[in-house]
Amino acid sequence: MPSLTRIRSSKVKIDVLIPAIEKDLVTLPYVINAVRKQVKHPIGRINIVSPNSTRIKALCRRKGCRFVNENRVLPITKKHINYRSKKWERSGWMFQQLLKLGGDNVCSSNYFLAIDADTVLIRPHVFRSGGKTLFYCRNWSQPEYFRTYSKLMGRKAPRPASFVTHYMLFEKSKLRQMKRTIAAKHGTSWYRAILRSMDKTKQFAFSEFETYGNYLYSRNPGGVGIRKALNKGLNMSVTQLSPQRTRSLAGKFRSVSFHKRKGYSRRTRKQ
Repeated sequence: MPSLTRIRSSKVKIDVLIPAIEKDLVTLPYVINAVRKQVKHPIGRINIVSPNSTRIKALCRRKGCRFVNENRVLPITKKHINYRSKKWERSGWMFQQLLKLGGDNVCSSNYFLAIDADTVLIRPHVFRSGGKTLFYCRNWSQPEYFRTYSKLMGRKAPRPASFVTHYMLFEKSKLRQMKRTIAAKHGTSWYRAILRSMDKTKQFAFSEFETYGNYLYSRNPGGVGIRKALNKGLNMSVTQLSPQRTRSLAGKFRSVSFHKRKGYSRRTRKQ
């Protein structure tokens, strides 16, 4: 069992960015509360990037968060992303990844934490320590993520581990460097380059976390710290997670996720 030793707080101030839609309204308050409790950095603004939803705006007011209309972050919106098959619809999933990569236009701090609206931190986290950015990683990923990375960067991903673990700290200057590199290589905007490089016949064709993590590691391996993610997916409602159960899970895991994968299926009419 991992040690639950006390984690030292960091003096590095960070903002937080959480893309969300109305289906996330159940988990989102818990995600926000957990960020404030478990992230051991001074937190500036918590930005909820969302469609123009009255309910999400009301939640932002209650929780002291900043509402950001998702259609004002990038020059494109969800309707410009045609990422679907006869069986699945992934345009929204892809759009929220691009929104995270556009977080440098949303957040004012030099660093911002992007976290999925279905993932709750249950242990203390630090994301900058000893001059390094700390990434919480797992040991498996989707092969297509790395094929897209190679197309974007013109080189293979170093792949020290998988950076896809539902939350990540971005450094604005490094993120902008990555996007400029992609744009220059492909002779177009960074987001168009991504959309053109991915194989849209594949259901998992691109990862913002895998791309940024491997980009940073390829430039400066010594500036990156790798930690085990220890994430647990739970097939239940977050409202059923008692404090006692949370403490028990924290003995083995750092975070828990409440994924709703069925939302990616396309409904078809019966003939």
